[in-house]
Amino acid sequence: MKENVLDLLMYLFENYMEDEPGLPVGGERESLQMSLLEAGYSPHEIDKAFDWLDALGHAGQLGRMALNPSQSIRLYTEEEMGRLDVECRGFLLQLEDIGVVSARTRELVIDRVMALEEEDMDVERLKWVILLVLSSQPGEEAAFAWMEDLVFQNFVGYLH
Repeated sequence: MKENVLDLLMYLFENYMEDEPGLPVGGERESLQMSLLEAGYSPHEIDKAFDWLDALGHAGQLGRMALNPSQSIRLYTEEEMGRLDVECRGFLLQLEDIGVVSARTRELVIDRVMALEEEDMDVERLKWVILLVLSSQPGEEAAFAWMEDLVFQNFVGYLH
């Protein structure tokens, strides 16, 4: 099966995290790992997905960054521009301009995109990363609901 970490994260969200954000711990996590193995995911991809979610949880627990978007502009590194094309960067900027994501959330999204090591990032896949990031952030319920509507509006069904 040719799956990547983002595909696995999307599967996890749809099947396990949509109602209760966050991953189970302890025995529940082991049970989830077994379910994912039975669904056909490799142990390596499962570990990478759990590591990605764990890192997102730790990043979200860090203190609030003092970012004032009205007084700054985001300059992307060459590596970030290689991963996020003009359309993706424009989409993030648009979401920030209309208040769906804050500058802090944008930075978390960029960090999580870079952690995916995915070459085929497009706006549709970026929407999923944003949704996953927002689901982990306390106080972002309205932005999460808006983004969830946007993701599932164009989403007929994720076939595994």
